[in-house]
Amino acid sequence: MSASGGTKAIVAALGANLAIAVSKFAAFAFSGSSSMLAEGVHSLADSGNQALLLIGGKKAQREATPQHPFGYGRERYIYAFLVSIVLFSVGGMFAVYEGYEKIKNPHEIEHWYWPVGVLVFAIIAEGFSFRTAIKESNELRGKLSWAQFIRRAKAPELPVVLLEDFGALIGLVLALGGVGLALLTGDGVWDGIGTVCIGVLLILIALVLAAETKSLLLGEAAGTDDVKKIEDAIVDGDTVTGIIHMRTLHLGPEELLIAAKIAVQHDDTAAEVASAINAAESRIRTAVPIARVIYLEPDIYSESEAAKGPDREATPGGPSPAPEH
Repeated sequence: MSASGGTKAIVAALGANLAIAVSKFAAFAFSGSSSMLAEGVHSLADSGNQALLLIGGKKAQREATPQHPFGYGRERYIYAFLVSIVLFSVGGMFAVYEGYEKIKNPHEIEHWYWPVGVLVFAIIAEGFSFRTAIKESNELRGKLSWAQFIRRAKAPELPVVLLEDFGALIGLVLALGGVGLALLTGDGVWDGIGTVCIGVLLILIALVLAAETKSLLLGEAAGTDDVKKIEDAIVDGDTVTGIIHMRTLHLGPEELLIAAKIAVQHDDTAAEVASAINAAESRIRTAVPIARVIYLEPDIYSESEAAKGPDREATPGGPSPAPEH
């Protein structure tokens, strides 16, 4: 997995979640707190999440085959989608069910120091993991807000880990609040309410991640900045006089497909056009190194055809519509 895949953040989160899961299950065994049980399952699910992300990153490195000529870059999207749907949802639904059962049949928390001590430890460990994810993300997000970074990131691992750790920290605060209120009032119902809140939080995060990874699986275009670099690289003002229309598609986080119909002079020779295309491809790869697959089709620009608008069926068409982001 490339550095932009956030391997360091994934490994940090995996180590933290495994240690936290063990401590939470121990606290549940001694105290009977349903919040601890739900949080333990949550941490165990998060550990599985990181394992899936690592597996997806490894599988994505396989070489292209005749059956999969564009490679396996989208494996990372598939495994991120599995994380969001299966593990997050399973963790969330389990927490809601466990909290509901605790509200129906509340019982007093025993050995209160176990859950409180574990929650404090977990907050520290999750804070370390979250800090690592933030540091790795800051190297990539530039001037984007956090919401924009999660929405626009082409590598799914860092958004997954960020939302996981953020959800875990909020969940720990909810669990601490539920346990604290249960201890103060002597009513175990509060522990159940805290557990239900944790479950709802996990389900909401699952829905956000599912929506984002679904968009990546369907295929997203290059970002606005990369599109501008590609357009500037294609046109040389001599043989290639303009772009009639262009499409881009991410084959994976670090693999971009570019297909464009370019305008050339009507009296250029085939050799001149071929040389111009080769030079344009070289400029594109220099400007946007993740451009792995490039198809440039020469055509004679027609003002009358371009006037028909950006209809992809109107060959040679005219300018392509701007990407959404």
